[in-house]
Amino acid sequence: MAWMEKSVTEQRKEFVLLARMADSNISELSQRFEISRKTAYKWLARYDPQAPDGSLQDRSRRPLTSPNHSSLELEQQVLTVRAAHGAWGARKIAWILSHEQGLDVAPSTVNSILHRHGCISESASQAATPWQRFEHAAPNDLWQIDFKGHFPLRETQIRCHALTVIDDHSRYNIVLKALQYETRLGVQAALTEAFERYGLPKRINADNGPPWGASARITDRRPLTQLGVWLIRLGVQLSHSRPMHPQTNGKDERFHRTLKAEVIACKNLIDMVHTQQEFDVWRQIYNHRRPHEALQMQTPSQRYQVSQRIYNPSLVPIEYQNGDLVRKVGQEGWLSFKGKNIRVSKALNGFSVALRASQRDEQAWDIYFSWAKIGQINLADPCFN
Repeated sequence: MAWMEKSVTEQRKEFVLLARMADSNISELSQRFEISRKTAYKWLARYDPQAPDGSLQDRSRRPLTSPNHSSLELEQQVLTVRAAHGAWGARKIAWILSHEQGLDVAPSTVNSILHRHGCISESASQAATPWQRFEHAAPNDLWQIDFKGHFPLRETQIRCHALTVIDDHSRYNIVLKALQYETRLGVQAALTEAFERYGLPKRINADNGPPWGASARITDRRPLTQLGVWLIRLGVQLSHSRPMHPQTNGKDERFHRTLKAEVIACKNLIDMVHTQQEFDVWRQIYNHRRPHEALQMQTPSQRYQVSQRIYNPSLVPIEYQNGDLVRKVGQEGWLSFKGKNIRVSKALNGFSVALRASQRDEQAWDIYFSWAKIGQINLADPCFN
């Protein structure tokens, strides 16, 4: 996986921060980032977490209290952080001032300064209300994927479609990609790059639209798309949010709000290249510097670990159990079973699926593709007569 020159520093930072996590495997991580072990340890030795660019020199920390600071100086430091990160609130700014500059300042004090200087509107306060969400127990148990609503760029007629992937447990941003179209090929290329770096998740949750969902329901489950077929063959489960319930992907929806406030609304995005550059810089801040209130002011990188499930681009042959009734799917996704014509999914054209008798109903049959159950049919249903 070739690195883009525009983000070499960010790539190095990401490697170091992931490598410094507990139980990280330096050798395996080096292979994923396509660097030697010698280079890996060189970066680890040189890295200075206090320096914005991770330079060699250690920066001394100031004491937690500093009686020589005047109120005017404190206000200026608060406003400087706010100017650099216009959507950050009082708790994030107070945390940054404490951990990066050694200033012991209460969030209430920061909030008062921001209000006094007209930095917080009533609508902004309401929009900052946190969402309460269920959280999976470990990193890579679930990734949430979606497109941020498309938006115009300044010097082109092209509209940007931002593809985002968030790890449910840690809120770590796995993918932030500026794409011209919402197509399977673009999504699959971005996911391949993510799998090469971070390994495979157990499950990915998406909404019900293309390219990950089909518009019609034939069996009791949503028909597979080509993207879903590819994920199943990799051993990744693809699930879908309930229709009209975007909160099922709530963490990614919340991430979209943050992305809009901190990048799209305040950066003068020129074209696709410039947009991706801004995404790369901000993604580094979001994952490794910006404290997250839902994580008790930890950063996502403090809770994320790369997956131990290694990505293998060579798809293994599909095998079924002894006793399965195997049928090949024909054109338009149809198969013939016990004299009935059954449509499963056009994405399965040319593949074989297995039918297994249900334990609860002798007329019901479960349909499997590889290891995954993709639906169930009941031969007594009038639609098959």
